[in-house]
Amino acid sequence: MNTFAKEEQSLREEMVRIAASFFQRGYATGSAGNLSLLLPDGNLLATPTGSCLGNLQAEQLSKVTLQGEWLSGDKPSKEVKFHLALYRHNPACKAVVHLHSAWSTALSCLEGLDTDNAIRPFTPYVVMRMGDVPVIPYYRPGDERIATELAARAAEHSAFLLANHGPVVCGSSLQEAANNLEELEETAKLIFILGDRPIRYLTAEEIAVLRR
Repeated sequence: MNTFAKEEQSLREEMVRIAASFFQRGYATGSAGNLSLLLPDGNLLATPTGSCLGNLQAEQLSKVTLQGEWLSGDKPSKEVKFHLALYRHNPACKAVVHLHSAWSTALSCLEGLDTDNAIRPFTPYVVMRMGDVPVIPYYRPGDERIATELAARAAEHSAFLLANHGPVVCGSSLQEAANNLEELEETAKLIFILGDRPIRYLTAEEIAVLRR
C-alpha cells in the first residue's frame, strides 16, 4: 500500500470514528447530517446519502472529485454540493461538518437573528475558533442555492447556520471541524439556558484582542 493509500485509509477510519462519536453522544440522529474531508490526492471523502453516522463503513464512504464526479463508494449525499462550494472558495477549509444537532438547529429557527453574525459574543471561544457565524436563508435541503449562498461567504467565514436547518462548520482537519461544531453547539445551548436574563456581552475591545 503506497503512502497516499495509507493516508486515505487512516482518514476513512477517522471519519467513521468521529461520526460514530457524534451519533453516540446525541449530536446526530437517524440518517441526518453529513461529513466530508479533502484527501491527499485532491478528491473528497464524504458520508453517503441516507447513511447513519452511527454505523458508517470505511470502505463504503463516498469518494468524489472537487467537480462533484462520483468516483467510488456508495452514492454521496445530495448535500455534498454545498461542501464542495466551501472547499472551492476557501483554501483553508480541509473538512466540513453539517449536523442537525439540537441546540444549534433550535438557534437557526429563531426569528430576528443577525444574519451577519447569529451569536453576539459572550464567551471567547466561538470568537477564537470560528469568528462571526452568518445565517444562510432557508432553502429546502439539497437546493443548489445553499451552495451559492455559502460560496459567497466562504472566504471570510468558517461557521454558518442554515436557517431552520442547522450548523455547517469548517476546519483545517476533520477533528478540528468536529471540535468547532461542538463549540458552536455548546454556545447555542448556553444561549437557551441564559434565556432572557441580562447577559454581560464581550466588549468590542475584548473581541478585537481575541481576533488578534
